Amino acid sequence: MEIERKYLVKNIPGNLKDFPCRSMEQGYLSTAPVIRIRKDQDCYELTYKSKGLMIREEYNLPLTADAYGHLLKKIDGRLIKKDRYMIPLKDGLTAELDIFKEELAPLVLAEVEFPDEESARAFTPPDWFGEDVTFSGKYHNSSLSQC
Repeated sequence: MEIERKYLVKNIPGNLKDFPCRSMEQGYLSTAPVIRIRKDQDCYELTYKSKGLMIREEYNLPLTADAYGHLLKKIDGRLIKKDRYMIPLKDGLTAELDIFKEELAPLVLAEVEFPDEESARAFTPPDWFGEDVTFSGKYHNSSLSQC
Protein backbone atom coordinates (compact mmCIF):
# COMPACT_ATOMS: atom_id res chain seq x y z
CA MET A 1 0.00 0.00 0.00
CA GLU A 2 1.33 3.41 -0.96
CA ILE A 3 -0.02 6.46 0.89
CA GLU A 4 1.47 9.69 -0.38
CA ARG A 5 0.81 13.37 -0.88
CA LYS A 6 2.19 15.29 -3.85
CA TYR A 7 2.98 19.00 -4.17
CA LEU A 8 4.23 21.45 -6.72
CA VAL A 9 7.37 23.15 -5.40
CA LYS A 10 7.47 26.94 -5.18
CA ASN A 11 11.04 27.27 -3.82
CA ILE A 12 13.74 24.65 -4.34
CA PRO A 13 15.90 24.42 -1.20
CA GLY A 14 19.24 26.12 -1.79
CA ASN A 15 21.28 23.37 -0.12
CA LEU A 16 20.37 20.48 -2.43
CA LYS A 17 23.97 19.30 -2.60
CA ASP A 18 23.67 18.36 1.08
CA PHE A 19 21.06 15.67 0.34
CA PRO A 20 21.29 12.27 -1.36
CA CYS A 21 20.36 12.39 -5.04
CA ARG A 22 19.55 9.62 -7.50
CA SER A 23 19.13 9.89 -11.27
CA MET A 24 16.08 8.01 -12.47
CA GLU A 25 14.24 7.21 -15.65
CA GLN A 26 10.88 5.55 -16.00
CA GLY A 27 8.47 4.58 -18.72
CA TYR A 28 4.98 3.19 -18.81
CA LEU A 29 3.93 -0.01 -20.54
CA SER A 30 0.33 0.82 -19.61
CA THR A 31 -1.42 3.67 -17.83
CA ALA A 32 -4.71 1.82 -17.19
CA PRO A 33 -3.73 -0.19 -15.24
CA VAL A 34 -0.45 1.55 -14.38
CA ILE A 35 2.50 -0.69 -15.25
CA ARG A 36 5.83 1.10 -15.02
CA ILE A 37 9.47 0.23 -15.56
CA ARG A 38 12.11 2.22 -13.73
CA LYS A 39 15.86 2.55 -13.69
CA ASP A 40 17.03 4.00 -10.38
CA GLN A 41 20.82 4.29 -10.53
CA ASP A 42 21.82 0.64 -11.10
CA CYS A 43 18.53 -0.89 -9.92
CA TYR A 44 15.72 -1.87 -12.26
CA GLU A 45 12.11 -2.69 -11.43
CA LEU A 46 8.66 -3.29 -12.82
CA THR A 47 5.79 -1.74 -10.84
CA TYR A 48 2.04 -2.21 -10.88
CA LYS A 49 -0.11 0.53 -9.29
CA SER A 50 -3.84 0.35 -8.70
CA LYS A 51 -6.27 3.19 -9.31
CA GLY A 52 -6.37 5.93 -6.71
CA LEU A 53 -4.89 9.29 -5.85
CA MET A 54 -3.56 9.45 -2.28
CA ILE A 55 -3.87 5.73 -1.48
CA ARG A 56 -2.98 3.00 -3.97
CA GLU A 57 -1.83 -0.58 -4.03
CA GLU A 58 1.71 -0.86 -5.36
CA TYR A 59 3.72 -3.97 -6.23
CA ASN A 60 7.38 -3.85 -7.25
CA LEU A 61 9.30 -6.64 -8.95
CA PRO A 62 13.04 -6.58 -9.68
CA LEU A 63 14.25 -6.58 -13.27
CA THR A 64 17.64 -7.23 -14.80
CA ALA A 65 19.29 -4.54 -16.89
CA ASP A 66 18.65 -6.69 -19.99
CA ALA A 67 14.96 -7.11 -19.16
CA TYR A 68 14.67 -3.36 -18.56
CA GLY A 69 16.33 -2.64 -21.92
CA HIS A 70 13.95 -5.03 -23.66
CA LEU A 71 10.85 -3.49 -22.05
CA LEU A 72 12.11 0.05 -22.63
CA LYS A 73 11.49 -0.43 -26.35
CA LYS A 74 7.81 -1.11 -25.59
CA ILE A 75 6.85 1.95 -23.50
CA ASP A 76 3.97 4.19 -24.50
CA GLY A 77 4.64 7.91 -24.43
CA ARG A 78 7.77 9.63 -23.24
CA LEU A 79 10.53 8.29 -21.06
CA ILE A 80 10.56 10.40 -17.90
CA LYS A 81 13.98 11.48 -16.63
CA LYS A 82 14.46 13.15 -13.28
CA ASP A 83 16.79 13.67 -10.37
CA ARG A 84 15.34 12.70 -6.98
CA TYR A 85 16.62 14.34 -3.81
CA MET A 86 15.77 12.80 -0.45
CA ILE A 87 15.14 15.63 2.03
CA PRO A 88 14.38 14.84 5.68
CA LEU A 89 11.28 16.42 7.19
CA LYS A 90 9.96 16.50 10.75
CA ASP A 91 8.36 13.43 12.35
CA GLY A 92 10.71 11.07 10.51
CA LEU A 93 9.18 11.81 7.11
CA THR A 94 11.12 12.38 3.88
CA ALA A 95 10.35 14.64 0.94
CA GLU A 96 11.22 13.04 -2.40
CA LEU A 97 12.02 16.14 -4.47
CA ASP A 98 11.83 15.33 -8.18
CA ILE A 99 13.45 17.74 -10.62
CA PHE A 100 12.31 16.71 -14.07
CA LYS A 101 14.57 16.87 -17.13
CA GLU A 102 14.17 17.33 -20.88
CA GLU A 103 10.55 17.75 -22.08
CA LEU A 104 9.15 18.00 -18.54
CA ALA A 105 11.61 20.64 -17.30
CA PRO A 106 11.20 22.91 -15.38
CA LEU A 107 8.59 20.86 -13.48
CA VAL A 108 9.51 20.19 -9.83
CA LEU A 109 7.36 18.02 -7.56
CA ALA A 110 7.69 16.84 -3.97
CA GLU A 111 6.13 13.61 -2.70
CA VAL A 112 5.86 12.50 0.90
CA GLU A 113 4.98 8.91 1.82
CA PHE A 114 3.11 8.17 5.04
CA PRO A 115 2.63 5.12 7.26
CA ASP A 116 -1.15 5.62 7.40
CA GLU A 117 -4.01 7.72 6.06
CA GLU A 118 -4.45 9.66 9.31
CA SER A 119 -0.89 11.02 9.25
CA ALA A 120 -1.21 11.84 5.54
CA ARG A 121 -4.35 13.90 6.16
CA ALA A 122 -2.81 15.66 9.19
CA PHE A 123 0.42 16.61 7.36
CA THR A 124 1.41 20.28 7.27
CA PRO A 125 3.87 20.86 4.42
CA PRO A 126 7.01 22.97 4.83
CA ASP A 127 7.00 26.51 3.44
CA TRP A 128 8.97 25.60 0.32
CA PHE A 129 6.16 23.32 -0.89
CA GLY A 130 3.59 24.87 -3.19
CA GLU A 131 0.14 23.75 -4.28
CA ASP A 132 -1.10 20.37 -3.06
CA VAL A 133 -1.78 18.32 -6.22
CA THR A 134 -2.39 15.00 -4.47
CA PHE A 135 -5.93 14.74 -5.78
CA SER A 136 -5.10 15.77 -9.35
CA GLY A 137 -4.27 12.84 -11.59
CA LYS A 138 -2.60 15.41 -13.89
CA TYR A 139 0.63 15.15 -11.88
CA HIS A 140 0.87 11.38 -11.69
CA ASN A 141 3.99 10.31 -13.55
CA SER A 142 1.83 8.03 -15.68
CA SER A 143 -0.07 11.11 -16.88
CA LEU A 144 3.14 13.09 -17.38
CA SER A 145 4.47 10.29 -19.60
CA GLN A 146 1.75 10.90 -22.17
CA CYS A 147 3.00 13.14 -24.99
